[in-house]
Amino acid sequence: MTACVPQDVSIASVSLSDLTSSSSVSDKVCVHWGCELSAAQTTAVFEVEDDLLENQFFVKTICLSAEAGDEMHVVAVSDGVGGSKPVPIATLRHCMPMVSFPGLELMPPVTFQLRSGKGPVFISAQHITLSPTEIAEEEEEGGLEADGVTE
Repeated sequence: MTACVPQDVSIASVSLSDLTSSSSVSDKVCVHWGCELSAAQTTAVFEVEDDLLENQFFVKTICLSAEAGDEMHVVAVSDGVGGSKPVPIATLRHCMPMVSFPGLELMPPVTFQLRSGKGPVFISAQHITLSPTEIAEEEEEGGLEADGVTE
C-alpha cells in the first residue's frame, strides 16, 4: 500500500499482514487511501503488496483545494487492466470544486495524473482486501444459489 504523504510528516504505520493476522478483524480489510496532486507532484500511484489476495479499489471523491487557482483542473486515471491509457475522470474549477463517485471500481495498480491545472487536488479512495477464505465462501454461496439449492 502506498500513500502520498510528505516525507517529513510522521504517521503510524500498520501493515496489511498485521491487520489480517489479528483474530478480532474479519476476513475483509477496508483501508481509506488519499493523495494530493499539485504542480510539484502531478502523479500518484496506488499499488498493492500482495497480488494473491482479491483487491478492490474504489474512488470516492476528487476535490479542489480552496488555494487552487481559478483554472481548469483535469484529473485522469489509468488502472492495471490491460495497459489502459489515462482517461479523464474529473474536471474541476471553483464553480464545481468536487466530484463524487458512488461506484467507480478500479483494478490496482491505479495511476492518477493531474493533466491540467496546478492544484492542489485531493483524491480520496477506499481499498478493500478479501482473504482467500472469504472469496471461496462467496463463490460457494453463488454456486449453491445458481443450482437452485438454498440452505
